[in-house]
Amino acid sequence: MQKDIKEIISNLRKMHGAPRCELIFSNPVELVVATVLSAQATDQKVNEVTRSLFQKYRVWKDYLSVPIEELEEDIRPTGFYRNKAKSIRNIAGEIEGRFGGRIPEDVDTFATVKGIGRKSANLIVGLAFGKPAIVVDTHVIRVSRRIGLTVNKDPDKIEQDLRKIIPEGMWTDFSLLVTLHGRYMCKAKNPECETCLIRESCDYYKGGRKDV
Repeated sequence: MQKDIKEIISNLRKMHGAPRCELIFSNPVELVVATVLSAQATDQKVNEVTRSLFQKYRVWKDYLSVPIEELEEDIRPTGFYRNKAKSIRNIAGEIEGRFGGRIPEDVDTFATVKGIGRKSANLIVGLAFGKPAIVVDTHVIRVSRRIGLTVNKDPDKIEQDLRKIIPEGMWTDFSLLVTLHGRYMCKAKNPECETCLIRESCDYYKGGRKDV
């Protein structure tokens, strides 16, 4: 069945309000760091940590000049702090060394930075620079498959599927809204289908997809 993407997005807005990322940031550097810290951590916990972190570290050179043990301690509450500190240092070094301290505004280029990956590159470029980007996180994977917008499980293939059916100008808004939907309503366990405004467009609700 052909899906009415504009209607789906309209109903997602009715349920969740304006498209938004729940990480708090004020510039691209902060968004990159918050995105790294958000792995296996809630946005709420990340925001608690970055409240003071972003006062101490303002530019990439701040992250490169501090002893790694000190950076680890500053981000410890987000979990996996050693790996995250290593990633932040690597990203900072690459952006300084390869790009003169400026975050690439092109997703394909930015995704080549070790520690970023395509999902994060799409999120950062979409939010920090206003470029159309489809962010395929766990929520987008689950919800898109349940609705019936893709049958794929591979994030790169899902991104390509969504690019074909969603108008480019809606890519970022769609991604943010679907993430909110997956987080608060279309949960992995016990999705709240009866109160969902897009259930009539959803294969999962209608019994067509029970494998997600």
